[in-house]
Amino acid sequence: MKNNKKTVIVPIGPYHPLLEEPEFFALYCDGEKIVDVEWQAGYNHRGIEKLSESKHWDQVTFLVERICGICSTSHPFAYCNTIENLIGMTIPERAKYIRSIIGELERIHSHLLWMGLAGHFLGYNTVFMWAWKYREPVLDLFEIISGNRNHYAMFKIGGVRRNIENEDIPKIRKMLAEIKGQLEMLIGAVLDDPVLTARLKNVGVLTKQDIKNFGSVGPVARASGVDVDVRRDEPYAAYPLVEWSVITAKNGDVLDKAVVRLSECLEAVKIITQCLDAIEGKAGEIGEEVRRVPEGEGIGRHEAPRGECFHYIRSDGANSPVRHKIRAPSYTNVPTFKASCIGQTISDVAIILAGVDPCYCCTERVAVYDAGKKKKLYDFQHLVELSKQKTERIRKEI
Repeated sequence: MKNNKKTVIVPIGPYHPLLEEPEFFALYCDGEKIVDVEWQAGYNHRGIEKLSESKHWDQVTFLVERICGICSTSHPFAYCNTIENLIGMTIPERAKYIRSIIGELERIHSHLLWMGLAGHFLGYNTVFMWAWKYREPVLDLFEIISGNRNHYAMFKIGGVRRNIENEDIPKIRKMLAEIKGQLEMLIGAVLDDPVLTARLKNVGVLTKQDIKNFGSVGPVARASGVDVDVRRDEPYAAYPLVEWSVITAKNGDVLDKAVVRLSECLEAVKIITQCLDAIEGKAGEIGEEVRRVPEGEGIGRHEAPRGECFHYIRSDGANSPVRHKIRAPSYTNVPTFKASCIGQTISDVAIILAGVDPCYCCTERVAVYDAGKKKKLYDFQHLVELSKQKTERIRKEI
C-alpha cells in the first residue's frame, strides 16, 4: 500500500518485544485504526530444504528436528510419515503409541507456552507465570522418556529410537494426573476471568470464509468452526486406535483460539493416558529396520500444535533426498492478518498477530527473483559466493 497524508506507518519488527524471532510488519494507520498491513519475510532463512539434499536419510531426521525448538518433534513426525509413505511400510504398534505420546506432550507444552506469551502480551503476567510454571512438568516428562527437555531425538524411519520402559509408566501417570489438575485450574481461571474475556472477545475475528480463503489450519481454523484435523482426517500413528475429540469453536476471535488450545491440552492428556494403557506391561518392537529408500515420491502430514505440517520427498534410490519440500502451518496461518487486523485498533494488533501462534523459523523462505521478468536472479551457489565476498570485505574493514 502507498502511504498518503492521512496514514501513518507503525513498524513492528524485525526486532521487537512482541516477536520472539525476526520478522517485519508495517501497520498503515488512520489515527488508531489499521487500514492495511504489509508483511516482510526472509530474515531467518537457514536453507533446511537444500541442506537435506546433502544428508543421509537418517541424518535428515535430526536436521528437520532443528527447524523449530517449540515443535521440534512435529517435523520429524511428518518426515518419517513421508518416508514410510514412500516405502509403503507400517511401523510396529508400540512405536505408534510412543510417537503419539511424544506428539501430544509437545502439544501441551506448545499450547501452554503460547498461553503464557499471550498473557505477557496483554500485560497479564500472572497468566504468563502460571502457564510456564505448569509447562515445566511436561518438559520433565520429556526428560524421563527421551533424556532431553527439547529436541527429543525419539523418531526414526520405521519407528522410534527409544522405548518407554514399563517401570517408568507409573511415574509418568502420576505426573500426568498432576498436569491435568493444573490444566483444569488454569483453564477455569483464564476462561472465567471477565477482564480477559472483555479484552479478547470479538477481537481479531476470522470467519469460516476467511479460513477457506487463506487455507488456514490447526487451532486457527478450528476456532472459526472449521472442523479439520489431520489426526482424524488422515489417520496415522496411534490416533485411530484411541478415543478423542476434535475441539472446535465458532466465533473465530482470539478468545476462541485460546479456548481451543486450552481444551486441546485436556484431549492430549486423554490420548496419552490411553496410549500408556495400551503399552503398559506389554512387550513389543519399537522399530523396523530400513536398509534402503527406493526411488519414488512420498508425502507425510502431522497435526502439529499449530496445525498441519506437510513434507514432500523425492528419491532417486540413493542415500539422500533429491528434493525435500516442507510446509509448516504458520505459512498459511500468518497471512490471515490481512483479514483479522484491518479495521482493528493498534492496541489490538499485538494479540491478534500472536493469536495465530506464529512460528517464523518454521516458515521462512527466501528467493531472489525478478517478478517483472519472471526470472531467478541468484541460485544457491550465487548466494553462497555473495556471502563469502561480504565476509571477506568485513574482515578487511576490521
